[in-house]
Amino acid sequence: MTDNIDRKILNAIQQNSRRSISETAEIVGLSLSACHRRIANLEAAGIIQSYSANLNGAALGFKVTFFIEVSLDSQTETALMEFEQAAIKRPDILECHLMTGQADYLIKVTVADTYDYERIYRKSIASLPHVRSIQSSLVMKTVKRWNGYLLNVT
Repeated sequence: MTDNIDRKILNAIQQNSRRSISETAEIVGLSLSACHRRIANLEAAGIIQSYSANLNGAALGFKVTFFIEVSLDSQTETALMEFEQAAIKRPDILECHLMTGQADYLIKVTVADTYDYERIYRKSIASLPHVRSIQSSLVMKTVKRWNGYLLNVT
């Protein structure tokens, strides 16, 4: 488990992962070597899995987001595994979650327009194994975007 200093480091990294270790050390009140050691330990423990850049999808032409509920024709272990393995291989699928409730899976895709969504719907979503039904919802406006985990610091 992490302590208060680790949580400060993780908050700082989530805010800006391009910040140098010396800048992060200054923010959290550690020496450079202590901060470096803690970050290395957080990476080794799998708490920090990777570093990435948040891209502006709209600026890149991905202006429309859909959430897609998918129900399968079977909930056997084999059907779930085959669906998940196929979904992982589809680069158009940004996220795929096994869910409770009416649908078995919730999928997120972002596209240029509804014509692009139709292409993805036909070639990627509807062609996944064991799909019984698909319900798509168009995102009209993103009110709040996920920006990292809230780690309470005392």
